[in-house]
Amino acid sequence: MPWITVIIVVYNGASYIEDTIQSTMQLSYSNIKIIIIDGGSKDGTADIIKKYAQHFYYCVSEPDKGIYDAMNKGWEKADNDSYVVFLGSGDKILALPDMAKHSGNNIIYGKVFIGNNTFNSIADFRLKLGNTVHHQALLIKKSIHPLPPFSLDYPVYADFDFNQRLYKSGIRFIKDDSFCSYALEGGVSAVKNKKESLQIVNKNFGKLHSLMANIYYFLQDARKPQ
Repeated sequence: MPWITVIIVVYNGASYIEDTIQSTMQLSYSNIKIIIIDGGSKDGTADIIKKYAQHFYYCVSEPDKGIYDAMNKGWEKADNDSYVVFLGSGDKILALPDMAKHSGNNIIYGKVFIGNNTFNSIADFRLKLGNTVHHQALLIKKSIHPLPPFSLDYPVYADFDFNQRLYKSGIRFIKDDSFCSYALEGGVSAVKNKKESLQIVNKNFGKLHSLMANIYYFLQDARKPQ
């Protein structure tokens, strides 16, 4: 069975980090490595992390340049032949897919529960327009992109940029409905930055798709209850 590397990134997340660590340790899948990247927390997070240090494949607490810098650090430490998934403080993997069914699949994704809502990730043409896949239920084999994947030019949607680049390269995203996670409400991408998102679409797929994305965002906003 392949190894799964769970990378937990945190900064001043003392209220939730223990739940995330414990839930990861309690997953029934045996081949799991946990990496903790703490951005030099000052609220007691580091003390909580130390309690579980013996269970981690790698752990560091030091200042960084933000969430995607932390995620890049974790990616660097993951083994090339492992599947990587990212969590933040308060996030949890509820159920992993049956990895025996995914021999040869490089990307597996599932659904994410956010508060009382369910985010059903989609990896089709809509990924050319918006970030339709959430990282809490996204397993990516590191060997398909050994170098750190997240551009610090995009402080809100660097994961969207990476997802688009993977999709553009022709790598198949395989959906598995048994794979589900919980994401704590809030976080960096909870604050919408349409300008940055459109810049990413334009870079990866051109001006026409950027125009289509702008319309797509307008229609999404129009559907939201007032």
